Amino acid sequence: MAAGGKARRRTDSTDTDTGIGRRVLRLRTERGLTQRELAEPAYTAAYISTVESGKARPSPAALRHLAARLTVSEEELATGRPAHLATELGLRITEARRPAGSGDAREAAARLRELAAECARFALPEQEASARTALGDCALDLGDLDLARENYESAERLLSDAPLPRRAAAVRGRAVTHLLAGELRYACYLLESAIEELGAQGLQDPEALVLLHSAVIAPYVDMGAYTRAAQSAELALSLAPRVEDPALVARMHRGVARAMLAAGRTAEADASLAKAQELYGQLHIRTELAHCHWMRGYGRAQEGDLAAAERELRRAQDMLVAERAQLFAAQVGVELADVLRRRGRRGEAVAVLDRLLDGIGAERGAVHAGAAHRLLGLISEEEGETGAAEGHYRDALSLLAHTGAAGDLADICRLLGDLLRRLGRVEAALDIYRTGLGHRAAPGTTTLGPGVEGVPL
Repeated sequence: MAAGGKARRRTDSTDTDTGIGRRVLRLRTERGLTQRELAEPAYTAAYISTVESGKARPSPAALRHLAARLTVSEEELATGRPAHLATELGLRITEARRPAGSGDAREAAARLRELAAECARFALPEQEASARTALGDCALDLGDLDLARENYESAERLLSDAPLPRRAAAVRGRAVTHLLAGELRYACYLLESAIEELGAQGLQDPEALVLLHSAVIAPYVDMGAYTRAAQSAELALSLAPRVEDPALVARMHRGVARAMLAAGRTAEADASLAKAQELYGQLHIRTELAHCHWMRGYGRAQEGDLAAAERELRRAQDMLVAERAQLFAAQVGVELADVLRRRGRRGEAVAVLDRLLDGIGAERGAVHAGAAHRLLGLISEEEGETGAAEGHYRDALSLLAHTGAAGDLADICRLLGDLLRRLGRVEAALDIYRTGLGHRAAPGTTTLGPGVEGVPL
């Protein structure tokens, strides 16, 4: 790799010399200057000829002279980039991201692909990485996890030599793709590694830390690591006053609300959700607003207010469907089906679950697909269809087996074990109970083991 890198740098140097020469020739011709007129009084026509042929690279002094005579900036002459292009592209990328937040991720992605190509053409890696990260966000909204991951990884490669805070958004995005694919432990590993690296390098960047701690809450909760989720929520809240990006603050409040709901602290969760909704409303980010309604519906269901839960979940699902965020809409559908079942509308619940299982599975929404089969198993049991119930519980167990969702796995093992015991299959039930105990033995463990350290303020 090292040799290849050196060879690439030599090629780039030659291309740069030739590129400068071509630009000098083009600009001189456009301005109607002879080589002598461009060269005088400091240089000769022969020197200009060697520059234009790519045989000589102008010194800094010669570059200043040529740029002044050709009435362009030194940067444009040296790189081919118009002055202020990097700033302009950065602003255009920010502008292009807006349709994704307001419901048209496909339109945003089309613009961002063009901008990423333009950044690549002018060798602007930081701006291209920003466009790639935004493309990853669009693909995430649209449920294309492979494309999202590809763009986040591309952004990380482009910023490989940059400080970690500049790569934090891409790391967070890649971790979310693994979370949605059901790879909870690996999602935790990526986020915890980044947080630890920031601490080890003394890079206590508030925005990067809030972004990463907010993101790690979801996999912690799904794995049953509620203490760690609460710890990350508290750390994110403590750093929030030092964060200026309102969208990031809103995302942090949404993450905090999830941790509070998992801990049974409903009032605090509602307060955080209210702050998140207010900010997302001001920013017109409808996808995230839908997530707030989703979480509020979950909270209402936990409290037993099933009518309010159904309203919030249907609103969230309608918003996500309108924005073509089908993966997230399917996940909301699982929780809606649970509410419908609890309200005695089992037929509606089954119809919802059957539809959404067409779009999620082992590699795309495994945790929620497992939850869907769990619900179908419960409904089958309630209707006396024990064979169908066992099939759904085993499907759920298979889907969840490699996710790290310890609580869900233990619950499925309990349900399946109880069913087998009632059917008189005691030895099989004991085997399943043992499997459940194994998953529950160390709830919330991650690849790294110990929890992340606190952040010195």
